[in-house]
Amino acid sequence: MSSSADSEDVDIAATVERIPVICGPTASGKSAMAMWLSLRRGIVIVSADSRQIYRGFDIGTAKPTRDERQKVPHRGIDVVEPTERYSAADWAALASRAIREALSSGRIPVVVGGTGFYIGALFKPLWAQPAMDPDRRLRIQQLLDSASTEELRRWCETLDPARAHNGRAQLIRAIEVALLTGQRLTELHVEHARPPAYGASYLLVDPGLELASRIADRASAMFDAGWPDEVRELVAAVPEDAPAWNATGYAIVRQYVRGEIARAAALERVVIATRQYAKRQRTWFRHQLVGERVQRLVPPPDAPGWQEAVDRWITEATTGMSIAQERVR
Repeated sequence: MSSSADSEDVDIAATVERIPVICGPTASGKSAMAMWLSLRRGIVIVSADSRQIYRGFDIGTAKPTRDERQKVPHRGIDVVEPTERYSAADWAALASRAIREALSSGRIPVVVGGTGFYIGALFKPLWAQPAMDPDRRLRIQQLLDSASTEELRRWCETLDPARAHNGRAQLIRAIEVALLTGQRLTELHVEHARPPAYGASYLLVDPGLELASRIADRASAMFDAGWPDEVRELVAAVPEDAPAWNATGYAIVRQYVRGEIARAAALERVVIATRQYAKRQRTWFRHQLVGERVQRLVPPPDAPGWQEAVDRWITEATTGMSIAQERVR
């Protein structure tokens, strides 16, 4: 498939084996690369971001703009209300549908995001979950919801150490499974594994030491773009215990709009929390992509030299994809 925007039409027909995935820590430039690709290929972006699924939580989750979504089809954004729970299995089902629809319409599905447990749910071996008593599960969830993330991490270090580095949602999941089944989620994944529907070709984007400054710059830009105003509106409409508030930085900005901390302090805390989140993401990718087909890319999309590497990667990743036998530009 030619990389030129005005290239000749190409017929593609083969067996789907691997789906292109652009992944990496937050603020690394994944979305910008995907948008650049969209100008050269007919793609559908499948967002693998556990924060962007919630309606109304826009600026602080760095959602693509309305203009970007009009130019390029996006899936996995604005999926549920802020009060709803949404699991990795829910997302994997949505992503699978989006992939099938894209392929059948003659487009290339590209998974883009940094939520490792979403990506794992789609591309790692599936597993048959044991039955869990719904009443006990609800009581445990209520207990865990009131615990701090560090408390949850300490619980997980005892119950399922291999998952203790994960984010809050994954920690809760690991703890509840261990308490309700008597087995570690890590072990269940191995014992009840089933082959996944798709494989993946990964482009792992990580600008290295530059990421810290990129996070700080983006957080400042979010404040300037009206993040506090967005949170003021959300405070009036969304209960404090809604799952959407767990998105990195939102609880801190909520403190700021209530006058509990100053803007400078809020911004500093958001930057720290985001860097910690990026560290956990890096840990996931480092451990979970071992043995996978991965191309690593250091330059961010505002530095020279990355376009050719991305173009080569997408060409290799899409070779052999079973896209509908239409004329694909």
